[in-house]
Amino acid sequence: MLHTAEPTTAQALLLRTRLGHAPLVLRLDGLVEVWPGGTGLIGRGVANGGRRNMAERARKRPCGPGEHGQRVEWRKWKQQSTYRLGLGMFSYPEKEEKKKWKDMKLTKKLEKQRAQEEQTKRQKEEEEIAAQREKQGRPYTLSVALPGSILDNAQSPELRTYLAGQIARACAIFCVDEIVVFDEEGHDAKTVEGEFKGVGKKGQACVQLARILQYLECPQYLRKAFFPKHQDLQFAGLLNPLDSPHHMRQDEESEFREGIVVDRPTRPGHGSFVNCGMKKEVKIDKNLEPGLRVTVRLNQKQLPECKTYRGTVVSSQDPRTKAGLYWGYTVRLASCLSAVFSEAPFQDGYDLTIGTSERGSDVASAQVPSFRHALVVFGGLQGLEAGVDADPNLEVAEPSVLFDLYVNTCPSQGSRTIRTEEAILISLAALQPSLTQAGTRAT
Repeated sequence: MLHTAEPTTAQALLLRTRLGHAPLVLRLDGLVEVWPGGTGLIGRGVANGGRRNMAERARKRPCGPGEHGQRVEWRKWKQQSTYRLGLGMFSYPEKEEKKKWKDMKLTKKLEKQRAQEEQTKRQKEEEEIAAQREKQGRPYTLSVALPGSILDNAQSPELRTYLAGQIARACAIFCVDEIVVFDEEGHDAKTVEGEFKGVGKKGQACVQLARILQYLECPQYLRKAFFPKHQDLQFAGLLNPLDSPHHMRQDEESEFREGIVVDRPTRPGHGSFVNCGMKKEVKIDKNLEPGLRVTVRLNQKQLPECKTYRGTVVSSQDPRTKAGLYWGYTVRLASCLSAVFSEAPFQDGYDLTIGTSERGSDVASAQVPSFRHALVVFGGLQGLEAGVDADPNLEVAEPSVLFDLYVNTCPSQGSRTIRTEEAILISLAALQPSLTQAGTRAT
């Protein structure tokens, strides 16, 4: 510590100027104390100490654009600098960065517009495809009626089963939508439910034929649920599969699928789960009773990570009317020939009825009118005449008056008799071109 004499006013001002921020204390007795940082009052020590402090301050002070005095271009530093606006610091990028930002924004905007255009285009394409499918769909239906007594002509249970399989195959090949099994002898058999003692009993042929037809039409993955063990299906292993479009494999892709509603708890307001023969179950839009067979339309976009597929319940006629797919046939039992017409499932019944007989007119000369629902009826061993005679509700002598067309589909036959399973193939093959053309005209 240095003690000096009492300084004058000029010396005190000079001390403040020369020492800067050096420690300086003015005592009560008038003396000035200089703390470490300077060696003298006005001499070399004080001056050197002041310069040293000034140099340290200069080194600690920011040097502007460059680091410690390095020269940089002022404009470039100004563009890269930050300015305080309000309460925050905002950085103003260079022109190149601004240009990049503008390009990025423009690119994102163009990509968004492009995505919207693609989505609109995709929606239009889907609508066009749906419209084309509706045009490609088949608006008309074809039904076939035959007596169940034809099974009685088979010599063994195995042959009875195989004969029913032949009829099912013939109807599936020609896209028959409904098979009506009627009883020529007038027995009241309208259901295939219940237990029956022996397939060889009188009156059981209709029930057995209907059951085998239903069994073959059902997809393989649903048969275990709908068809328990039954004597009528004892030899079902001999049957040839229909291999229809709705009989799908597990990994086969399709817009529509047949399924059964699973007995699985669901949350309120949510749809049921359906087993459609795939690796995952399908969650539908409605809550239905378990054990019900339904037709499901699968959503086009499925999430692979989701535990279930998504779909909606549609009518069993949608695959035919909207996609033009053959979706199997339904089976109906009629107690007599007249019930075939009176119990039609359509509101206005059949608008075209065709009877087949060797006594009919030549099929080549037949003019098939436009129709919505056609019915082709076949007779048994005794022909349609036997069914007319046994029906108490029919007061006609000739079966030809019951039909719009009464045709002979095989006029130059080389055998005295044509079996019913053979007549189905022959008649449907002969009538198919006319039926297809007339059914399309109805739209």
